[in-house]
Amino acid sequence: MSRQPRTQNVATDAGEARITWVSSPAPRLVLAVSHGAGGGIEARDLKALAATLPGHGVTVALVEQPWRVAGKKVAPAPKTLDTGWRGLWPALAAPGLPVVSGGRSAGARVACRTATELGAAAVLALSFPLHPPGKPEKSRADELLGAGVPTLVVQGGNDPFGRPDEFPPGPYELAEVPHGDHGFAVPKRSGATEERTMDVLTGAVAEWIASLG
Repeated sequence: MSRQPRTQNVATDAGEARITWVSSPAPRLVLAVSHGAGGGIEARDLKALAATLPGHGVTVALVEQPWRVAGKKVAPAPKTLDTGWRGLWPALAAPGLPVVSGGRSAGARVACRTATELGAAAVLALSFPLHPPGKPEKSRADELLGAGVPTLVVQGGNDPFGRPDEFPPGPYELAEVPHGDHGFAVPKRSGATEERTMDVLTGAVAEWIASLG
């Protein structure tokens, strides 16, 4: 059983951020994951990972960027998100374990952009926004391809920000969540349930983390 979550406020150059620690009883690494530009750590995928991975030897650190902690509705520019993530990193690394840098959507982009600089062990990119909806020409593939560390992309099969078959070849792994949209919601007509969908997602992440050694 994992311990009760605890919160930690961290001062950064972008403002005060917050980490919710969901500890593993026998951790071998930390998975730090942040939210996207339109939501917080209550996202279904982040909640599912926090509920499942501590049983697999992973302490999960759910990260709220300063703009969310301050109660703002709109995310700041990417460079400000990166500043917040850099400021959080010493707290994430404090347990002395390897840190997998991760996030969903905009948070995935931050993790990719900063992984090498911060010494991340790997990157978990949930719902990586490969391009704005309907604008495949505005690709952000360079951020993903430039992560420089082992990377797993977990992508919904119907994500308007980039379906799995739109991703270019590169030095990363990709796991598809069938029928999922950008938030990994699935239509009822698909026959899939949210519980089963989250099992697919958490299973893929747990298997990949185990493969990191």
